[in-house]
Amino acid sequence: MLAFDRHDGGDDGTIVLLHSLALDRSVYDGLVPHLLDRFDVIALDLPNHGASPTLEETTIDAMADAVASTIEREVDGPAIVAGLSLGGCVAQAVAVRHPALVRGLALLDTTCWYGETAPSDWEGRAQKAANDGFDSLAGFQLDRWFSPGFGDANPALGERLLEVFRSNDIDAYVATCRAMGAMDMREQIDAITAPTCIIVGADDPATPPPHAEAMRQRIAGAGMHVVPGCGHLSAAERPETIAGLLAVDLFPRL
Repeated sequence: MLAFDRHDGGDDGTIVLLHSLALDRSVYDGLVPHLLDRFDVIALDLPNHGASPTLEETTIDAMADAVASTIEREVDGPAIVAGLSLGGCVAQAVAVRHPALVRGLALLDTTCWYGETAPSDWEGRAQKAANDGFDSLAGFQLDRWFSPGFGDANPALGERLLEVFRSNDIDAYVATCRAMGAMDMREQIDAITAPTCIIVGADDPATPPPHAEAMRQRIAGAGMHVVPGCGHLSAAERPETIAGLLAVDLFPRL
């Protein structure tokens, strides 16, 4: 059973929000209020994160199945599934493996494949945390999370997210990093038929716009938007902008 917060809102259905690696549902605190005029919102902690349980064997597919079970139990009918970074990887897998549960799909600052060197890249990050502690990655995370200057102008947000980051279980973090390194959904996402909106920050160094374009080319009818002056955690840095893009692109197609 995944941990989640339910926010009662409008009458147009439910949005399920999936967060990024080593954070939790609180990354969406700024976005949720902008969605409640139309939708109920469920913001959950993915497996291996926050208050949710740790998987015995961590894969993107296993995380997606856990999310699907939560949607089946908690949502009356299919949901809009929105995922940020790792959450976007999981959201794609939910749409592929459980299409009847997905009414619409929002993919934020994410990818369907991290590239040829992904296994070694993610293993290196995992071992850095395991050997030197999460504080050793704090500066690296802030530089990736936000566009230049945003973190300095909003130190409280950065520190709050770093507190979540530091609280992770190291074994769960290592397992999740390896799952991300092993992920390759390039061929699978051709099967996605749900209306899809892809959003990426122009200054996202983790999954820059070419990753978004690669997904757009594979998902029939997907819309794509590049947000100027925005880093990797677009839903935290520019929540009102993200909500507005979903309102003009995804929501009318549901």
